Amino acid sequence: MDRHNAEIRRLKDMIDGCSRAVVFTGAGISTESGIPDFRSPNGIWSKTTPIYFDEFVSSEAARREAWRRKFHIDQDIDNAEPNRGHRAVARLVREGVVSAVITQNIDGLHQLSGVPEENIIELHGNGTYAKCLTCATRYDLEPIKKDFLEADIIPECRFCGGLIKGATISFGQAMPEDEMRRAQDATLACDLFIAIGSSLVVYPAAGFPAIAKENGAQLVILNREPTDLDHLADLVLNLEIGPTLGEAANVN
Repeated sequence: MDRHNAEIRRLKDMIDGCSRAVVFTGAGISTESGIPDFRSPNGIWSKTTPIYFDEFVSSEAARREAWRRKFHIDQDIDNAEPNRGHRAVARLVREGVVSAVITQNIDGLHQLSGVPEENIIELHGNGTYAKCLTCATRYDLEPIKKDFLEADIIPECRFCGGLIKGATISFGQAMPEDEMRRAQDATLACDLFIAIGSSLVVYPAAGFPAIAKENGAQLVILNREPTDLDHLADLVLNLEIGPTLGEAANVN
């Protein structure tokens, strides 16, 4: 316990001593809100073959199955609330310590915790709404869900007739160029990079901690389990995320 307290104090000192921090979050920060880690050994992707982007575009059957899976998965996301870890990150953003939150998560919990949209960089998209693949019109999910569950209707864009898809990045879909550029810029501008709740194995997103370290920033990795990048870090904390961040940021 004393060692853990010392590690948290060191994290707090690093936060207090930095001028521009970046937070990078993975599924681990949201599991404490009840959202499963879909990539874990027991997660959905270990039991179900992913639907690739090209399949979604070319096959009506694949689109139907993708929407069925989405509304099943969304039951966990819909009931989730930001936890102490999310609230701690939001406080650090409000105080001007953290300039950007780069996230692999699609659950929208950073927004719900109070982080302004302009400070969030979503590398894998957002699962709380849908978009037309042709004209990028944004759609609320509730009408789509109602039509699908009650009448088995697959949505099409009312403006251009294009395919509508949940606004997440599917397997085989190109990473969003603007978000990747913003993440790169934020990483190169920071003097402290805090990677939270990510196994740091999904690239190219997982490359940002190494980029920060190579550019002279201090690197903190907070994850329950060891990662392949621990050897690069100035501080590694294999602790619970919410309590650790809450103590470091003075958030209950």
